[in-house]
Amino acid sequence: MKPALSPAQLHALRLLDSCVVANAIETFHDRLRNEGFADGGVRCLFPELDPMVGYAATIKVRGSLPPTMGGLYSDRTDWWDYVLSLPFPRVLIVQDTATHVGLGSFLGEVHMNILKALGCVGAVTNGSVRDLPRALGMGFQLFSGGVSVSHSYVHIVEFGTPVEIAGLRIKSGDLLHGDLHGFQTVPLDHAAEIPAIATRIKNRERPIIELCHSSEFSLEKLRAAVAN
Repeated sequence: MKPALSPAQLHALRLLDSCVVANAIETFHDRLRNEGFADGGVRCLFPELDPMVGYAATIKVRGSLPPTMGGLYSDRTDWWDYVLSLPFPRVLIVQDTATHVGLGSFLGEVHMNILKALGCVGAVTNGSVRDLPRALGMGFQLFSGGVSVSHSYVHIVEFGTPVEIAGLRIKSGDLLHGDLHGFQTVPLDHAAEIPAIATRIKNRERPIIELCHSSEFSLEKLRAAVAN
């Protein structure tokens, strides 16, 4: 795994929206433009919160059906050590592999408080979440495929292995950036360069936007601005 970013570098990424981060990543030509981000299968539940930046702690859950023996699945705590082994800040990535994805929620008030104590700033799941007012009050960002009133029989079956959420493959320790537009992986080799490149992109776009609001607007001037 690549060395973790400094607090200052992480803060610089949090000041950027996900669209300009995606634009900056495109300049490295390390991946295709239709890769590296989640599709519309999950959505940001708290668009009013600042962008979420953190390292992925991956788990897989299941639990739309009851166990064949006993009334409940046993709780696990070994995954907490795994989460703490990753650099701070952390983001929990939960792939729901149930027969009925999203029927029950792994992420509720108790788990979100535990995750906050473990240095997580948010969570992402293709399944469901619940206790939304408590999450928002904690400033704990959530991306999910839905919401549910119940935890059903959801339990952890695996952790630390690659997962797939909304078409995006995520490995343990991947750096993630997300906001109201969605979330994406950020190449660690180039992550520290992104804020400066984002500034250059914004400076290049600003004259075009200003021209569109100007009384001097014309198609001739617009074509010239776009060509620069």
